[in-house]
Amino acid sequence: MTPITEQPSLYDHLEQRSVEELTKYINQEDEKVAKTIEGVLPSINNLITAIVDKLNAGGRMFYIGAGSGGRLSVLDVIELPTTYGIPKGIVNVILAGGIDRLADALEEKEDDLHEAWTKLGAAEVSTKDIVIGISASGTTPFVLEGLKKCREMNISTGCIVSNPSTPTAALADYPVEVVTGPEFITGSTRMKCGTAQKMIFDMISTTVMIRLGRVEGNQMTNVKLINDKIVDRAVKMLMNRAGLENYEEAKQILMKHGSVSQALRSM
Repeated sequence: MTPITEQPSLYDHLEQRSVEELTKYINQEDEKVAKTIEGVLPSINNLITAIVDKLNAGGRMFYIGAGSGGRLSVLDVIELPTTYGIPKGIVNVILAGGIDRLADALEEKEDDLHEAWTKLGAAEVSTKDIVIGISASGTTPFVLEGLKKCREMNISTGCIVSNPSTPTAALADYPVEVVTGPEFITGSTRMKCGTAQKMIFDMISTTVMIRLGRVEGNQMTNVKLINDKIVDRAVKMLMNRAGLENYEEAKQILMKHGSVSQALRSM
């Protein structure tokens, strides 16, 4: 049986379509993504709860992935230390071919049977951690072998896949199967599958950071003060939350303590 991610597009003769038709059809397909994710929210919630438990106990989280999904996970993870003020190394990505080769799209590395576990081993992954495989097909050898070794070592696992009943899901303690259907361009999983993955990464990272206390109210009170725009935002955040009226006074307090959160605790 052909995997759903490889089934023919619902549209044909695309080269004969107008710009207006093409964007309409792509948008129609994109509309299906959020509804599909809604149907698997319980699975996503289970995965998030497991991640929070591991991180609260001093463990770490690792994505392992290849192709578009792996690269999207990198983009999500690199934002977290700045946005939420967490130490680097708490949330990580093992990317086929290496993060330093992110822009090279080394798709052939998807078939590497050893790299994922080699890199996880170098990071000293343990039963304190959780490892989440990213594979649209659910059959990517790089991801499969990494999760298989984790299971052998009793390391908690999760996954995000886009086909039902895949080998990857079978190896995951917390599988998320978000089946968005055939792609607009047959087999081009950078489209709906990628959109679903991006939305789920956002859900996971944002919810985990909130549950870890890195957000107060609805604000990034632990944001790192890395540029003028963020400093200005943080000063105004502190003024609002602490009832301060003088901008320069608030800025001095903020810079002394390094974050809105720490400044508020000092008052």
